[in-house]
Amino acid sequence: MTEGFAVADVAGFFAGTWGVVRGIVDDSGARLGGFEGEAVFAAEPGGLLVYRERGELVLGAHRGSAQRTLHYRVTGPGRASVFFDYGDFFHDLDLRSGRWRVEHPCRADVYRGEFVVSGPDSWWQQWRVAGPAKAHTLTTDFARVAG
Repeated sequence: MTEGFAVADVAGFFAGTWGVVRGIVDDSGARLGGFEGEAVFAAEPGGLLVYRERGELVLGAHRGSAQRTLHYRVTGPGRASVFFDYGDFFHDLDLRSGRWRVEHPCRADVYRGEFVVSGPDSWWQQWRVAGPAKAHTLTTDFARVAG
């Protein structure tokens, strides 16, 4: 298991632009698709970070542009609550140790997430999705874009 890089200032750590590479595999490990693009964390008043991800999604025979927006509300040193763009709560995040695990129910499916900060300019997350509607794993690597 990789040792985490402790984060005391979530807003300071995430601020800026990140390269994003995501792989999507089924439960047997067969590749279903992936995503490549960029994510920007922009600070807004009141301890809010807005995460905007844009890029290209390949899923089976589909290839096209994709985007996602999340809102990170800083709740303390190394901590934030994450919300979907439409306002619903998604999950808490605590990176004071550089690692975090979380569970999010979505109807009958369950998303189990793991976040690991590997250094000042890189981190990854993995979501294992299990249930009657979905069964796959999404692994995303983030690398800070210089400049």
